[in-house]
Amino acid sequence: MQNEESLVRRAQQHDHEAFAQLYEEHFDKIYRYVTLKIGNETEAEDVTQQVFLNALQSIPSFKWKGIPFSAWLFRIAHNQVVDYLRKKKRIAVPLDESLASNDNNPQSVAEHKLDIEQLLLATRQLTEAQREVISLRFTSELSIAQVAKVMSKSQGAVKALQHSAIVALRKALSVAENENK
Repeated sequence: MQNEESLVRRAQQHDHEAFAQLYEEHFDKIYRYVTLKIGNETEAEDVTQQVFLNALQSIPSFKWKGIPFSAWLFRIAHNQVVDYLRKKKRIAVPLDESLASNDNNPQSVAEHKLDIEQLLLATRQLTEAQREVISLRFTSELSIAQVAKVMSKSQGAVKALQHSAIVALRKALSVAENENK
């Protein structure tokens, strides 16, 4: 964390190497988060680039309060995704299958695609807050504490949301599996 704080402070002083290092450290997680939310790799690249442009422009106003820099980036990413979806007027977007599998076995690919479709259907039954927690925790691999900071919620609230989301997903996937038998 100390190294990150030093990098942020250097980036705030217009040290382009420091910002480039922050970019390299956080790009993949932000990109995965945006891609999952948008469902289109090309559009996600554009939105992710916009996240980092916004971060570059706003970094002078970033106040170090012991909160990971990534929490601030995820908040910017969340806002960019909301803006993007609002402009596109889409609520549910199909996931690009190329993100899911690099398998050449047609049966395996078909089964994987079916699993992803069932998961996407199941996630639509979750609340927006539950979907956000699942996305941040499992796609972006953030800790409970980091998710709490990104979502401006207590860690207890994040744990409760995660638990209720997982229970709801299990139930929905179990119902879907029984219907397919």
